[in-house]
Amino acid sequence: MSIGKQIRLNRIFAHPSGRLCSVAVDHFIAYGQRLPPGLRHIADTLKALASARPDAVTMHKGIAMSAWAPYAGHIPFILQSSAIRIDDTAMEQIATPEDAVRLGADAFAVAAFVRGPTEAAYLRTVADSVRAAAQFDLPVICHIYPRDYADGAQVSYTPENIAWAARCAVEAGADVVKTPYCGDVAAFAQIVADCPVPLVAAGGPQSQTLELALGMMADVVRSGARGATIGRNIWGVPQVAAAVIAFKAVIHDDVSPRAALQQAGL
Repeated sequence: MSIGKQIRLNRIFAHPSGRLCSVAVDHFIAYGQRLPPGLRHIADTLKALASARPDAVTMHKGIAMSAWAPYAGHIPFILQSSAIRIDDTAMEQIATPEDAVRLGADAFAVAAFVRGPTEAAYLRTVADSVRAAAQFDLPVICHIYPRDYADGAQVSYTPENIAWAARCAVEAGADVVKTPYCGDVAAFAQIVADCPVPLVAAGGPQSQTLELALGMMADVVRSGARGATIGRNIWGVPQVAAAVIAFKAVIHDDVSPRAALQQAGL
């Protein structure tokens, strides 16, 4: 690995635990006109996130250009490049590795769906992103989700499909892989063990309670994964900063969900 890429990855995985507790606010295309308050009021959300200092924040270039300046250089920033929907009604790249370098990002994120007729096209996009990022020594983080078509296109949480998704991202050249958590510690531990690059979990659909979301994250940590990138289970709760603090306690300090909530004042 080049020194430039290593430096950037070290910024993102800087915590002594070796794990990542990051937040993603890159979901706009999936919501359309139903944009949730945590994304709609993005300036307030970023302010709350920054106050709790997650390990990194993933966003699209427009938010970085218009709202990230107060926090620039203080928290690692990952540029999301993909605008996609699970049913393929959106399947576009709206940023490049060159954009990431110009904006000062520490890594380049590309999203993909596998299983189904378009998986090869998504993997070509991942591979193209890896090739373009290489000239800048820029790490590529692949957010990859397997699909299940039993009842319309949905994310699959079966261990077999998640293992396939992780392998696809690795084969396409990703430096870090983000996949859904399969719901089983032993099965996810095997997926992690078989992945030769750092694997982090997606934060998942919004849980009924924050404690349940933290419980899932405790299982992710037990599996040996390198942490998680969380979206709606942080920006989708009223106490955004406190939620970050609670997730950091679970991911970095192996604190129980109940104790993490107490530490965060929740």
